[in-house]
Amino acid sequence: MLRVVELLALATLSFTLVNGIELDVNSVGKASSLQLVSRLTSPGSIKSAASSLASQLVGYYTANSTGRENGTLPSPYYWWEAGALFDTLIQYSHLTGDTQYNSLVSTGLLSQVGKNNDFMPVNQSATEGNDDQATWALAAMSAAEAQFTNSTQWLALADTVFNILVQRWDSATCSGGLRWQIYSFARGFDYKNSASNGHFFQLASRLARYTGNTTYSTWANTAYEWTKSTGFIDSKFNVYDGAPIVLRNCTDVVKLQFSYVAGTYITGVAHMYNITDGNAKWKTELDGLLNRTLNVFFSNGAARVATEVACEKIDTCTVDMMAMKGLLGHWLADAVQMAPYTANTVLPLLTSSAQAAAQACDETGCSFFWDGKHTGIDGNGAGAVGPSIDALSFVQGLLWQESGLTGLPATVNGTAVAANSTSTASGAVASSTKKSDGVAMRAGTALLVSVLGSMMWLVL
Repeated sequence: MLRVVELLALATLSFTLVNGIELDVNSVGKASSLQLVSRLTSPGSIKSAASSLASQLVGYYTANSTGRENGTLPSPYYWWEAGALFDTLIQYSHLTGDTQYNSLVSTGLLSQVGKNNDFMPVNQSATEGNDDQATWALAAMSAAEAQFTNSTQWLALADTVFNILVQRWDSATCSGGLRWQIYSFARGFDYKNSASNGHFFQLASRLARYTGNTTYSTWANTAYEWTKSTGFIDSKFNVYDGAPIVLRNCTDVVKLQFSYVAGTYITGVAHMYNITDGNAKWKTELDGLLNRTLNVFFSNGAARVATEVACEKIDTCTVDMMAMKGLLGHWLADAVQMAPYTANTVLPLLTSSAQAAAQACDETGCSFFWDGKHTGIDGNGAGAVGPSIDALSFVQGLLWQESGLTGLPATVNGTAVAANSTSTASGAVASSTKKSDGVAMRAGTALLVSVLGSMMWLVL
């Protein structure tokens, strides 16, 4: 989908607290409606808050659905965000044990696979980008890891998209990498972005962990090294948006930073750290990415609450951008599960953000702004789905070590078989090898293209 937004500045926010869905570390109890008061150390109370938030999120999907295609959201939401919504609900099911939405999620995901089982449905195939398609593949990967019914089906879908992305790897320009858009007629085809390449990297690393197949880990390493060599991840571990291909061959990096892009690399690196038994290379990369990302996106004063720095303070975030920090929260929780030593660094910020997010929610919905001055849907500006994804992701992320769960979305303890996987590009077929408990439990837009004057445009 093509969305163009003028970005005016980068910003951060200051924070105070108001009442909403309260996650109060100093009190215990439960009030009426959505007024939940709980100890963050109490899994049951966190689950109660998460349950309320999940119910709201599902409500946005099911509301006014007559005549709307299954698996999609109404305007103004774009196709990718429905995939992100389903992925968020898969994590909810896994972390809370509440399976009431699993059938809805499965039906929604399968309704958008398309005739070739590649997440290129007719209604989207002409406009979706590589990052959009990969978002849905990551949700399918989550369903496989979470042992949804017929997990081999989900694995096959993730593997199919992986192989398609391998086929699209473009070594003819910029020495490699994925273009942002799939088709040459689409605006953004002449741009290589970190979101597409980061999602490919994350998908490959998770497939590698799930299956034990080294073809996936080889491609994960290739994608990551290419990202660093282009300067999309710089020497200080800033993660930038991408670069145009024409004229400068990806050397003119667009230094915009979005939270979910950093998040997709963080969780990918954490999975590589996990499957290599804490290899020093991946620990260095993980530490660098975590430290820089947390400084950039949680640098809003003493509160240290997640903020979309490119647009939030000046209130220019689009509907798409409103879901981004929730994806960061989701993938930070994943990273802690893959590399538990990071908990001391990550969990304080997950906690402060979960508290602020919950207090920005009430029975009308959640505000995007976690500054203590906004509560409910009226504080959003536009877009209820994104702020709900954000709040739910941070709140449920606090359950990362509950219920004996040490892998995300699931401890890998079953047989993984990619049914009907042709693996045309990579030759990688998910093996049917049952992973040992030791392995399973290891770590207990064109973006800125054709810029006129000083005006900067983002196509997401």
